[in-house]
Amino acid sequence: MAQPLVLTLACTDRPGITARVTGFLFERRCNILDAQQFNDRGEAGGSDRFFMRVVFDPDGSTREALRADFSALAGEFGMEWKMAREGRPRRTIIMVSKFDHCLVDLLYRWRTGELAIDPVAIVSNHPRESAIRIDIGDIPFQHIPVTPETKPAAEAQVRALADATDAELIVLARYMQVFSNDLSAHFAGRAINIHHSFLPGFKGARPYHQAHARGVKIIGATAHFVTADLDEGPIIHQDVERITHADSPEDLVRKGRDIERRVLAEAVRLFAAERVLMNGNRTVVFRG
Repeated sequence: MAQPLVLTLACTDRPGITARVTGFLFERRCNILDAQQFNDRGEAGGSDRFFMRVVFDPDGSTREALRADFSALAGEFGMEWKMAREGRPRRTIIMVSKFDHCLVDLLYRWRTGELAIDPVAIVSNHPRESAIRIDIGDIPFQHIPVTPETKPAAEAQVRALADATDAELIVLARYMQVFSNDLSAHFAGRAINIHHSFLPGFKGARPYHQAHARGVKIIGATAHFVTADLDEGPIIHQDVERITHADSPEDLVRKGRDIERRVLAEAVRLFAAERVLMNGNRTVVFRG
């Protein structure tokens, strides 16, 4: 069997989309291996859009030929679409500050083949010796200091690095610098951040200490796309863990870091597998 392809699409909902897409693949002797769809019906406050993800065996047809043929159908329905090779590693820049637990987890999952990413650079606003305490092998590391005065120049460096490496994904693995509106817009739909809360939650410094002071019974983490609205981007994945009155602030920090690791890794996995589609301020996530 040839390497499967993944077709994702979104368009205004109307009758016949599924039939036309599956018919297109049938006519070219492609074998559908997995198919999921979602109709966000407008009467319930939805966007009245249709979303679909199809994995198929191209049966000898090239991706280029199928893309060229499908463009006519996509144009007819006004589709936003993509056709990618299943499992192809996404070129990824990982950004980190002084907390490297998410970075460590992402690299472990990448090295064991769990994440379909290709780390092309690690960026930190701190020197390597204070930002990273593990062996990153031959992954290029770039120290880009950020101060209020140097922020525009620092962000220009990040953009230039992304362009030079053809980065498809930017992961903020506890990177403690806020992107400007311009940089957020530049990386729209391909920059993922991890937030230390099951949003909405405690903002500002020492969030777990704030949570402890309020006697919360659940803590969590949220992975979301980066937007100009701080920590308000479309949510990709969330998880929580129950705690008790006996947990100290240090216990919350420890448990919180574990949640952050697994939530960010799952969001990256979903993105790399072409399972996340934008739906305005929300996302459609096809699980699997």
